[in-house]
Amino acid sequence: MSANSSDPDLNVQDVTGNGTEVDVATNLLNGDIRLSILWSQEILLSADAAEQVADALQRAAARSRSISAATGTD
Repeated sequence: MSANSSDPDLNVQDVTGNGTEVDVATNLLNGDIRLSILWSQEILLSADAAEQVADALQRAAARSRSISAATGTD
C-alpha cells in the first residue's frame, strides 16, 4: 500500500497525444508533495492543462500543511 495519495481531480495529458500524463500526489505520512511526469521525461501542456496542474499543486500544498500540522513537522 502506498503512502502517496494522487489528486483525483487531475486528469492532464500531453498536447501532442503521446500519452504522457501528470500526477500530483501527497505523502499521507509526512506531507511531501510528489509531482510526476508519467511515461516520459517531459510534457507539453495547454494553458488549461497547466492551470489544472497548478490547482492540483495548490490542493496538495494545503493538504501537506494539514498533515504537517497534525504530525507537528514542517
